[in-house]
Parts: sequence; structure tokens; C-alpha cells
Amino acid sequence: MDRLLRSLALASALLATSAATAAVPAANGDTLLIQRVQREPGTLPARGMTHAQVEAKYGAPSQRLQPAGGQKRAWPAIERWAYPTFTVYFERGRVIDAVVNQASPDEIGPKPATR
Repeated sequence: MDRLLRSLALASALLATSAATAAVPAANGDTLLIQRVQREPGTLPARGMTHAQVEAKYGAPSQRLQPAGGQKRAWPAIERWAYPTFTVYFERGRVIDAVVNQASPDEIGPKPATR
């Protein structure tokens, strides 16, 4: 009987705690990059576009970073072009990926391209 009373007391305490927690408004947290991208859908270069196509559509990049890789034939050089809002990655002259840059230091996501 004593065990049952303790279990009931514990259950009622847990219910009271969860009800009190549910009444507290959610705190503002960090902005995630993915949330911003979902709110503000933009166009990024499509996979397979060439250097010339990207430059014709988006203009000259603000930075052309040094290629990385290329030490072996199996490791092709990866080029990066940095634009103010996104970075484009090329392999053998074609886009392999494009990512949106971090808008502010408080936003959680990829940081802007660096050398």
C-alpha cells in the first residue's frame, strides 16, 4: 500500500511539473541557416553548370579561392567561387554544389568561404 501511495504521489508531481513547464513560453533561440533558407528561397547555381554559365547568370564572384586537391588523378581539384550570399564549388569546370553563406555571426550554419 505504501508503494502505491508513493507511486501516485510521484505521478502527480510529474504531471504538475509538466503542466507548469507547458505554460512557460518558449525562449528565443539561435536562427538556423536552414530556417532562413526555407523562409527566403533563392536560386542557387544548378549542379552541372559550367564556369561560363554561372558567371553569365550570377555575375563575377567576389572571390575566386585557390583550388584544393588535385594531387592525384583520383583527387580532382575543387575550385570555390564566393558570392556575397552563397559559395559555388566546381570540379573539372562544372558545379558540384552551391551552399548559402552564414548571414550573421548568430546564425548557425556554414561560415563564409576563407582562403
